[in-house]
Amino acid sequence: MNTISGIPAHALLVHGMVVLAPLTALLEILCAFWPAARRRLVWLVLAFAVVTTVLTPLTTSAGEWLLQEGGPPRPILQEHVERGEWMIYFSVAMLIVAVALAALHWAEGRSDKPRKAAAAVLAVVSLVVGVSSIVTVVRIGDAGAQAVWGDRG
Repeated sequence: MNTISGIPAHALLVHGMVVLAPLTALLEILCAFWPAARRRLVWLVLAFAVVTTVLTPLTTSAGEWLLQEGGPPRPILQEHVERGEWMIYFSVAMLIVAVALAALHWAEGRSDKPRKAAAAVLAVVSLVVGVSSIVTVVRIGDAGAQAVWGDRG
């Protein structure tokens, strides 16, 4: 998928990533720290994490096509590409956290016994993964914006 209605697919898909990845990260942190949110949102968070993980390689692939069409890349564009290639690791990490949240939710629903240690570990992991994922999206987007808009002052 290189274009959608004549528009480069990367330009459209990236907007989905810019919204969905940080939203998923924030919801994972919320669900990890607040059991009531986990009970209500865990399946939505898991769905968002799956979509983010699928959308990531589609977005980078469309970006690679766009890069090939645009001639020799400037250094900032190359930096954007390199940062973008790392996003799959963060998307997969968010998917793993979402699966762990769903497993914790399932385990809590099957027993009256609280899972405090597992919840605490998962809270720390979700915070680290979530914050680093958001920072990564911002850094990727910053380099992309500089590549597109940096020369237009």
